[in-house]
Amino acid sequence: MNRSKTLVNRLSTVRPNRVSRNACSAAILFAFAIACSGCTALTQPIDGIPSDRLPNQFFTGEKNDLVPIDISLLAQEIPRNYTLGSGDVLGITVDKILPLYAPGEIPEPPPVHFPEAEDTLPPSTGFPITVLEDGTISLPLLEPLKVEGLTTDQTRDLIRQSYVSEQILLEDKGKVSPVVTIIKKRQVPVIVIRQDQGSGSQSYLLQQNRSGRGVAGSDYSAQGTVVKLNAFENDILHALTETGGLPGVTAKNEIKILRSKAEDKAARRAFMMQYQQILAMHTDPCSCPAPMPDDPTVLRIPLRLPPGAWPNLKPEDVILQEGDIVLIESRENEFFYTGGLLPGGQWPIPRDYDLDALGAMAMAGSGVSSISQRSGSSSLVGGAQVVPPGRLYILRKTPCNGQIAIEVDLSKAVNNPGLRPIIQPGDTLILQYKPGEEAINFGIGAFFTYGIRELFN
Repeated sequence: MNRSKTLVNRLSTVRPNRVSRNACSAAILFAFAIACSGCTALTQPIDGIPSDRLPNQFFTGEKNDLVPIDISLLAQEIPRNYTLGSGDVLGITVDKILPLYAPGEIPEPPPVHFPEAEDTLPPSTGFPITVLEDGTISLPLLEPLKVEGLTTDQTRDLIRQSYVSEQILLEDKGKVSPVVTIIKKRQVPVIVIRQDQGSGSQSYLLQQNRSGRGVAGSDYSAQGTVVKLNAFENDILHALTETGGLPGVTAKNEIKILRSKAEDKAARRAFMMQYQQILAMHTDPCSCPAPMPDDPTVLRIPLRLPPGAWPNLKPEDVILQEGDIVLIESRENEFFYTGGLLPGGQWPIPRDYDLDALGAMAMAGSGVSSISQRSGSSSLVGGAQVVPPGRLYILRKTPCNGQIAIEVDLSKAVNNPGLRPIIQPGDTLILQYKPGEEAINFGIGAFFTYGIRELFN
């Protein structure tokens, strides 16, 4: 009996000690989880504005509703009948005059000209006669004839009338029938510079980030081509067709036209000097000069507009003259950046549709419910991560080297599209755990690391 009482007393003494020791261990573990779990929400806090407090302009995109413009606006109207001008090469045959032969002789057959592979002209016949710079042609026994602005039929009638009126072929007055064809149309040389067709890289350079995935980087190399366009085809659409078509997704959604006239060059120079003077006035290092406005001498043609909008284009705007430059620029700065629990890297923003915060996370390789194993979530115990990170920060640059931080609660943003800001070029996305999420993950890791072992002790 005494032995049983002694055993009960010993058990009653040991159990409270063990319970108190376990409670103390749990408290220490919890404090250790908060202090040493590697929780960036505590050690590296970001002061952000909750997305539910932002105005609607942060959630309204401009790209989803845009539609392509009518590309026929980029071409000039081709006349029904081709009119001649300086630089055209004609094939002309006049009986007994061109070629010249004596009575009784067998006339020399006129030469036949076959067009080049990419030419749309049919085969032509006749001796080559070039329309001179003053718009005239020279034929045997006649003064120069003004043919600029005439069609081939009108030129034929003019040649017949000239030979008859000069009484050169009196006996053949009723049989004078010249043949006039076009051997080669006059051409207008223009320059096309495209930054969406980089040499050897297909406009994108592939880099490797720490996740092993390819990260797109802009290729600044450009491809320039001197294109010779036929008359009445010297417009923007034909220039693009000759150099690869409309701009691709790696290029900006606009076309720039720089005129080669001396007055346009002088106007561009005056514009740059005026802006330079504005910058010189801001001597205070804390001042913030206005960004450079668009050059009014450069024609900008958007390729996508809101429904119902019409581009501000006049018919003469799309016509290219000799030396004009067609410029297609690359989207060198339309990227967003990722860090924190997201795979670090640089990612291109889609050109033709808007990208919200959740779409950007998916593009970077991390879903809303995914469990990240990257830096920023490491702990001293196990590194178990059961609860996914639920807080996303969007760092957005503002003018004058400023910045705002937008805080997105992912658990709410999944169910409410109105809490997903539209990603803008230059944004930096940082994914973090909330303090409670990090503590839960640490606690679960500590339990499976130490708790199970204590249960069997």
